[in-house]
Amino acid sequence: MSMLTPPGMGGKYRITGQRFPHMRRTRSPRRVALAASAAAVVLGLGAWGTAQLVEVFSGGPDTTDRAARHEGPCARASAEGSGKDARLGHGAPREEPLPRPEDITVNVYNATARSRLAQTTAEELKQRGFKIGKVGNAPEQYDKKVPGTALLLGSPDAAEGPMKVLGEQLGGAEVKSDVRKGEDIDLIIGDAFKELPAKPGAATSAPPSGSPRPSPSPSASKC
Repeated sequence: MSMLTPPGMGGKYRITGQRFPHMRRTRSPRRVALAASAAAVVLGLGAWGTAQLVEVFSGGPDTTDRAARHEGPCARASAEGSGKDARLGHGAPREEPLPRPEDITVNVYNATARSRLAQTTAEELKQRGFKIGKVGNAPEQYDKKVPGTALLLGSPDAAEGPMKVLGEQLGGAEVKSDVRKGEDIDLIIGDAFKELPAKPGAATSAPPSGSPRPSPSPSASKC
């Protein structure tokens, strides 16, 4: 009986061929742990890539959020304010620029008992850049009936522009609107008028030399 014949076979069966049964090697715990770690890394990278694709095709996070994460507190406040204005549909109100004196036509009328007051006032306004229209005595409805410094008459559209610029030259005047369609303004000189004050703006355009500049407050924002 061959040595390869299993016991009890009595030599009836023989093992032939060149293949023999082999036993598998025992798996190492270290290899199992490394394989699990590699699988976790692959799954994590796949989830991250999927999130990036979703963000790209969905337009990405809001611009205000990105600015809040990567910029400082000043930029964050600016981004939040601009985003709020955009959501509300309005921004800071824009002020219309005031017209220049050379774009304003003034009719000068004298409502007082003093002579040549309209002429001298018109000449002074012309030197300051205004266009001069009619010059003479005030209409009957205003003659000797303007107790204040002066009365300005113009269309409603001229109240916030030309009449405001001319009123600064007088140092205070009553303003009224009428039904005229032109852009000219009537300056009716009243009993309290003496002369045109000095040109406005010279004393307030800049602080006098030698004046100390105000120091910033310690609690002021650095934005």
